[in-house]
Amino acid sequence: MLAIRQYAFGPAENLIPEKVPDPEPGPGQVRVAVAAAGVHLLDTAIRAGAHGGPFPLPELPMTPGREVAGTVEAVGTEADASWAGRRVVVHLGPASGGYAEKALASAESLHPLPDGLTPEQAVAMIGTGRTAMGILETAAITPDDVVAITGAAGGLGTLLVQEARRLGATVIGLAGGPAKTDAVLTNGAHIAVDYTVGGWRERVREALGGRAVTLVLAGVGGEPGRGAFELLAPGGRQIVYGWQPDSPLYPTDEELAERGVTSLPAIGPRLLNRPGGLRPLETAALEAAATGRLVPAVQAFPLTEAAAAHRALEGRVTRGKVVLVP
Repeated sequence: MLAIRQYAFGPAENLIPEKVPDPEPGPGQVRVAVAAAGVHLLDTAIRAGAHGGPFPLPELPMTPGREVAGTVEAVGTEADASWAGRRVVVHLGPASGGYAEKALASAESLHPLPDGLTPEQAVAMIGTGRTAMGILETAAITPDDVVAITGAAGGLGTLLVQEARRLGATVIGLAGGPAKTDAVLTNGAHIAVDYTVGGWRERVREALGGRAVTLVLAGVGGEPGRGAFELLAPGGRQIVYGWQPDSPLYPTDEELAERGVTSLPAIGPRLLNRPGGLRPLETAALEAAATGRLVPAVQAFPLTEAAAAHRALEGRVTRGKVVLVP
């Protein structure tokens, strides 16, 4: 089979397509013929050797990727044989192996791929979608909220904009460039602002006509994240998520006290240790997409162009969830 292999931490060019033997499922595992594999911004940080998010950096060499959808083609011992031949989607957890034509997964982690969803859409929901559900659970958005969402044209931001609008909030989407802000408006935001153009905070205030931002969903750091935080009214709240190693997202305790606002992390230990675990969030995300309540945006790259996908993510030129297609 074809797989993306990484032998050293470093630039995207370290992701190398190679022919390798098909993996054999062990006890409790299945082998999935991959139709789509998810790419996450955290994957780029792991590839670079910057950090592994909530987990240690993996041992090398490895095949990256933690989200796949496809068809079960082999079932190991101690796994339910009825999975054979079924279309599934699965988050592989801290294990790697998704950037390949075939991947191993725990049978207990599998979800049937809902009718009406493509493998690309299902992959977008099993990881990014479950994170969106965790963020929304923490945020508790109400119709009285004025919500500013950074990275609003990304895979996660797209879902947050849709659900915040559905919940009745006033939605401000922050994105980089006119093509992205157009997509954010089409996706349902009331206001979309290009944060690469100076004076964008003043434009947000003018567009709100005296109303104030009560909630920031902060997935982007740097100047956009800082600017969104400064738009928060006293008593407002910020929910932080994302894995940018070079962009601090967290205000200091002194800043929070001075502004009279709160800031909470939505991922990391808070998400991983939530009561009930992550599987209910995965199920809810897939159901939301299957019913049309949430519509993931997807940008696909061929599997052999994994390095290009990573460069595009790091350059913030992608729209929607990035997916590799064998």
